[in-house]
Amino acid sequence: MKIKLAEIVPKEIMPGYHGKLIHTQNMSLAFWEVEAGAKVPEHAHMNEQVMQVLEGKFEFTLGGVTKTYEPGDLVIIPPHVSHSGLALTPCKLMDVFSPTREEYK
Repeated sequence: MKIKLAEIVPKEIMPGYHGKLIHTQNMSLAFWEVEAGAKVPEHAHMNEQVMQVLEGKFEFTLGGVTKTYEPGDLVIIPPHVSHSGLALTPCKLMDVFSPTREEYK
């Protein structure tokens, strides 16, 4: 199946997070455009997650440890581990979730 990312209409999942979402049988991909200052509140979920910073600077807290991530950096987020984030600048991020992130459908 061929997908054109440019043709996917973004959804604002939380304030300042505009995602182009793709779902397969076993995973979800989210391509985010994030406004500077937008926050992801602390949360945890059953999905394993990999986040990659494509553009900008993103502050991310995982299991109580906060670091700043820049383009090319990836974070592996195990299932059920608390995490949160803050866009220090406008950002582009990519998330991969397994299994499929049902609440994003």
